[in-house]
Amino acid sequence: MSEIVYPPGCRPIMEDLGADELIRRLKTLAHTLQAMGQDEGAYQQYIPLALHLAEDQFLCHASRDVQLLIACCIADVLRVYAPEAPYKDTDQVKTIFLFLITQLSGLKDPKDAAFKRYFYLLENLAYVKSFNMCFELEDCQEIFCALFHLMFKIVNDEHSGRVKSFMLDVLCPLITESDMVSNELLDIILLNIVEPNKTQRKNAYLLAKELIVKTSDTLEPYIQGFFNQVLIIGKEDKALQICGKVYDLMYELNHICPQILVAVLPQLECKLKSPLQNERLGAVALLARMFSEKDSELARKHTALWRAFLGRFNDIAVSIRIKCVQYSMHFLLNHPYLRKDITETLKMRQHDAEENVRYEVVMAIVTTARRDFQVVSDSEDLLEFVKERTLDKKFKIRKEAMSGLAMIYRKHLSDPDVPNATKKAVTWIKDKILNGYYMAGMEDRLLVERLLNTCLVPYQLPAVERMKKLYHLLGTVDEHATKAFMELQKNQLCVRKLVLEWLDLIKRVQTPESQKDCNAKVNALSRCLPEPVKAHEFLTKFSSHLRKDSVLLESMETVARPSVSCPECSDATAAVLKKLGQPVMTNLYYNTVKMLLERVSSVMVDHQAIKLLVGYVDDCLRGGNTIEEVGLHPATAGDRGLKLLVMLSFVFPSHFHHEDVLEQLIEIVQLEDENIAPLVLSIFIFLGKYKCLYDDFPNLMDQLSPICKSFAEYGTPKQAKGAIRCIFVNMPLLHESLFPAILETAKINLESSSPHYRTAIVSLGHIAYNIPEKCKVQIKNIVSRKIVKELLVKDVKEGEESMDQETWCAEEDLPEETRCKIEGLKAMARWLLGLKQDIQSAQKTFRMLNAFILHKGDLLQSGRLSPAEMSWLRLSAGCAMLKVCEQKGVGDQYTADQFYNLSTLMVDEVKQVRELFAAKLHKGLGRGLPNKCLPLDFMGYYALSGKETDSKVRTTIKNYMIADINKRRDYVKSLTMGSGQMDKAMSQLPHILPDYMLVFAVPVLAHDPGLSRWDDVSDLVKARQCLWFILEPLVTKSDYFSYGFYKNLIERMKNHKDALRPDDDSINYKIWALCDLASGLLLTKTSNYDLKDFPAETRIPAMHFHPQADFVNNRVFLPPELQYQPNKKTGITLAMINSERPKKPKGKAKPEPCGPLGTDVPPVAVNKGIDAQPSEASETKIQLPGLEDIDEPPAKRLRERIKVDIDK
Repeated sequence: MSEIVYPPGCRPIMEDLGADELIRRLKTLAHTLQAMGQDEGAYQQYIPLALHLAEDQFLCHASRDVQLLIACCIADVLRVYAPEAPYKDTDQVKTIFLFLITQLSGLKDPKDAAFKRYFYLLENLAYVKSFNMCFELEDCQEIFCALFHLMFKIVNDEHSGRVKSFMLDVLCPLITESDMVSNELLDIILLNIVEPNKTQRKNAYLLAKELIVKTSDTLEPYIQGFFNQVLIIGKEDKALQICGKVYDLMYELNHICPQILVAVLPQLECKLKSPLQNERLGAVALLARMFSEKDSELARKHTALWRAFLGRFNDIAVSIRIKCVQYSMHFLLNHPYLRKDITETLKMRQHDAEENVRYEVVMAIVTTARRDFQVVSDSEDLLEFVKERTLDKKFKIRKEAMSGLAMIYRKHLSDPDVPNATKKAVTWIKDKILNGYYMAGMEDRLLVERLLNTCLVPYQLPAVERMKKLYHLLGTVDEHATKAFMELQKNQLCVRKLVLEWLDLIKRVQTPESQKDCNAKVNALSRCLPEPVKAHEFLTKFSSHLRKDSVLLESMETVARPSVSCPECSDATAAVLKKLGQPVMTNLYYNTVKMLLERVSSVMVDHQAIKLLVGYVDDCLRGGNTIEEVGLHPATAGDRGLKLLVMLSFVFPSHFHHEDVLEQLIEIVQLEDENIAPLVLSIFIFLGKYKCLYDDFPNLMDQLSPICKSFAEYGTPKQAKGAIRCIFVNMPLLHESLFPAILETAKINLESSSPHYRTAIVSLGHIAYNIPEKCKVQIKNIVSRKIVKELLVKDVKEGEESMDQETWCAEEDLPEETRCKIEGLKAMARWLLGLKQDIQSAQKTFRMLNAFILHKGDLLQSGRLSPAEMSWLRLSAGCAMLKVCEQKGVGDQYTADQFYNLSTLMVDEVKQVRELFAAKLHKGLGRGLPNKCLPLDFMGYYALSGKETDSKVRTTIKNYMIADINKRRDYVKSLTMGSGQMDKAMSQLPHILPDYMLVFAVPVLAHDPGLSRWDDVSDLVKARQCLWFILEPLVTKSDYFSYGFYKNLIERMKNHKDALRPDDDSINYKIWALCDLASGLLLTKTSNYDLKDFPAETRIPAMHFHPQADFVNNRVFLPPELQYQPNKKTGITLAMINSERPKKPKGKAKPEPCGPLGTDVPPVAVNKGIDAQPSEASETKIQLPGLEDIDEPPAKRLRERIKVDIDK
């Protein structure tokens, strides 16, 4: 080896020197080398020194400082001798560069005392691109990978821009000047631009990003080659971590250097169509992000790829459809030119079979609206999609759709400058939200209640604004929404009453009895909330909480207090909630009580608000500026306002019980318009029912009484009706002076020549109804002489015949005499209802009303009445009969014949008669269950609507029937769920259960003139249609259906004859044929033939059926084509249905003809119902502990109408 020559001033560097001395000498040498220039061939004598410095003993020296100085010296050697370094041995070169990389790790801490030397080392290596020497090495990529890995590892926030710049200067040439870039090196670089490194190592990300930008031209073919391998060929190198993040990588590269991906992106189309779901999902997620980003032009540049992406909205995989829909919000927000495409795809997806996709459609549109209201409001289509989803079968979707629409409506309220599409939309949004109250689920109702208070009429608004919003809402919604609002307020009122009673029980001293009552209230309240079982648990806990915490109880009482103001209620609600724990979704206790509070809290109206609202209504009635301010139609503003006040007076009467409000109302009632007074009087009536106004405001009532007296004597019929009711309810001390005076005036005006004839009739009827015991004889005489003889039975004068042959007209278009007759019929009904128990008068009245129906409205058959008048008169007579039948006592006096005659109005030739009579029937059946409504008998009338030809009327009546069925079933459920009420419940069941409709429908159909003969096939087909009309809601999709009960009921009916004409076989055969039709329907239309217990015994009403001693009717009374044929699809046999029936002989049965009396059909045994022995009766008799012996239930009507067979 050549002798080592040292530069002047430098001492020899030897291994055996002590560390400190070695460091001193190395520092001198380093300083000297640092000063040397790059003069070619000038320093050849120092080559041995350079080789000496690279010996292992120095590279592996124990001292960190020695290693650093050696590294600096070697770096200077490489600089000085560049481009021909003195190191020629490849192993040595590799060792030197790996040593230099190790030393560069010292750069990680800029606060290190030696950092300047590390920086000098970096700078030196960057200056002459020293690492380029490695290109000659076979394993240069190993060195480069180590260097790149180190740089990305050590770069940090404390590094200056110069440090990072030199790092790039070292790294960039190794890519740009290299013949190839290995996948391993790509892996190291690219891993730093994707998660988690992107966020966890920000500086490494920025360094890699800058590196890619600077070397993009060189990297492009390598990156494209990598993507080709992975995306097209599908070859993944498991050693490369980046292979698992291909789509993330493409996304980041698109941000950093888009041109790298120009050739790669079109290849994604094959991934979008891959048979593998995960591949499609990855490609969809990537493209959704890239296409949807703000300022992205990809959709324009790659139209084929965009179309392929849109196709994935219809992908077979749910997760992919969801992913597409989730990103649609970003498209709508960021790319106006893509909105049409996205809207079209959302149109398909909002009908998706998968609920989560539909949910995401709603969420995408609603979230878009929240972020940029303009986007959604400009597109009517998007709003229509949300509108459709308000009727989705899943509540979570309905909830988001309703909440989204409500938010848009609220935005409209606060922003006058909204686009036309939104203005058009808000006309239906409020209707749509309120109509959500018609949904069956309790969750829907609570949602509508919440949205009403938060969005439609925001409770946070000051009272002035809040009442304008309320007035605008109720002044512009449609009829259905108005009814929904009324129902909502009524339901909330019921819950408030329950809560008040519950709180009253909690305050009492705890006894077993009070605890039992309290539990019953909790039970009732839990049914007012979703998931009653869970609600019951948490409300029981809340009861206990209220007992222990007097402050909480006081706050709860404030919330439920009828006279509470809105701010007080809001504060008290917040105080209650604060005591219930954290307001998080997992706190079910908190959320249950919160739902209850939402139902009972009164934050919409209070005394101040009512005063303002009455002022607004008054101004609208006088044609003031409020009409324009609130945004109402001038023609309907006043009327809508008054109806709103009527509604509020029923729900919040305490807020009206203030002198200032009542004074305003008295002023309004005196306005000239004849339609105003009846509505204002209705307000006074509701207030009087809550608390008699005379008790607190005698002076005001003294002012109102002469006004009412005048209305009752000389006002319109509607004014008279309201006035008498108002006097009765609010002025008990003035009854003695006012009613006789009004009656005397009415008596004088009960002349056809009087202009107040009709008013006098109405006044008479209402006085007779409200105070039946006072002037009883006088009123009876007036009714007998003035109403019956001089009005109802009076013949139409010659020459008064109407030439108009229309079968119907509006009531106001009728002749005055006919209108008086209609009021006369109503007055008679009211008089009877007031008497309650006058059997003789009731029988006479029923005979007369029946005559009106029997003679089609022309009582005297004079032929001088127009068809329209006759229609109105028979309808009014029928409605009067229904009204009287609601009252126990007088209502029980009709005969079976009158009952059947009345039913003919259900199939009247005039559509309006059928429609109005059915509405009256429905109203009577639904009012005041169980004792103040029409008896169950009248449910049988619905069967006749099976023949209804008008589809709209048929649907309406069917909805009435279903509502009545459900109302009765809900009532039964509430009875049986109540503690200690089981005996009462069981005794009432035969008079409430809708399943008994059949036992009344059969005789009604048998006596229907439309069924000409028992063996007329066409008539029987219609009758079968009628039977199925009532049976369908009773037996299909019903948990209540018991085949055994119906089987027993039909068989027992068939063992009876007609009660009206028991010896007339033409009627009996009709009844029995109808029973056979019903049996056939049960066997063909139902799939459940269990003979399970039913919560009531079968009972046959004696009014319609005549029992036969030892009579077993085992014949079939149907023509062969209508007889039941077993349904082969169900795989059942008659033996399975009725074990008592004899087995059929093997082989195919031959159909046998039916004889004239139906005697040729083989006999079929029947079940004998409760006349049978106990073992047989067990099929239908319910077995409940303590209820084995049920006494005969008390009747609503006279009990001789119901006949129960008892073992003799």
